[in-house]
Amino acid sequence: MTPEEISDAKAILSGVILHAVNLQKYSNGQVRRILSILNRADADIFAELQRVLDNMPSGTATSEYLFDMLASVRRLNAQAYSQIEGELTSNLRGLAEAEATFQFNLYQGHAPAGVTLAGVTAEQAWAAAYSRPFAGKLLRESIAELGETRARRIRDAVRMGYLEGRTTSQIVRDIRGTRAKGYVEGFLEIDRRHLETMVRTAVQHTAGGVRDRFMEENADVLESQLFVATLDGRTSPPCIARSGKRYTVGERPKPIGHAVPWCTQFGCGPGRLHYNCRSTAVGLLPGQTKLYGTRASANGPVDANMTYGAWLKGQPVAVQDQVLGEKRAALFRSGGLAIDKFFNDKGQYLSLDQLRERDAAAFKRAGVN
Repeated sequence: MTPEEISDAKAILSGVILHAVNLQKYSNGQVRRILSILNRADADIFAELQRVLDNMPSGTATSEYLFDMLASVRRLNAQAYSQIEGELTSNLRGLAEAEATFQFNLYQGHAPAGVTLAGVTAEQAWAAAYSRPFAGKLLRESIAELGETRARRIRDAVRMGYLEGRTTSQIVRDIRGTRAKGYVEGFLEIDRRHLETMVRTAVQHTAGGVRDRFMEENADVLESQLFVATLDGRTSPPCIARSGKRYTVGERPKPIGHAVPWCTQFGCGPGRLHYNCRSTAVGLLPGQTKLYGTRASANGPVDANMTYGAWLKGQPVAVQDQVLGEKRAALFRSGGLAIDKFFNDKGQYLSLDQLRERDAAAFKRAGVN
């Protein structure tokens, strides 16, 4: 590539990386906004729960009776999650439109002279994001399921409390937690964490869907795309397996020079491979087969083409153990196994027994039983 083309390629990478950081910040803001809806609703929900429990006759904590008595609590909870769906859907629609504009401006601004890329309309962007499920469910289905799970957890906690002879105030405290501890010790804290995870996943899913649609529209211009995984200790196995690998551009991206598929059972492409996926993709210009410049890592800037395996090789033992587990990390450090050897051709972790069958000598070199 010419110096000018390399400069354009660097600019695209920088834009993509900065955008990924901004998406994380946007995701943080969405989590705060969505949880604030739940916080406001909880004041009414727990006031109603207190009223219901105060008026419940003793010895009636059967599942059927509780289902009827807690109908008002269930209704308030469902209303809260319905409001959450409306707020999040509206915000994600705006994100999809902004994402379509970003992708077009970034690549068109650095495309070869005389090349015009196709843009994605706001409606196309939203359809690409909203109509594609993650974890086998659409967004509205995921939110409704979270609300239903929370309602069941309240009912079950009430029943358990009655069976154990706890007072109304104790039952409510068990479910909600205490203000002094920020309510984190209550039974429902797990539902808040699940909601936070769903919001972050929905943001990345939306951005990834729009990016994929833009890539599809410009398959005749972009050479290919490179999977870019986050270089830190929290990166997941599916993203580690795909780090630095190239894929075709189009409706169904295919591996280039390897066999690891674009999709997992959860979803397709970076940002959508699993819950809280933080990976992204960089489209490569005609004649480009690698990245140029530097990118961020947990330890500062590194070469743009550094794979996750190469990054992990230079990390402390504690980080390697955290990412791979102690035995795999020992095989990685002392057994001579490259990071790719821990995965099958579908990008899934091999068990230790499967690894031993493939390379028993590595276990001996690493002293792993």
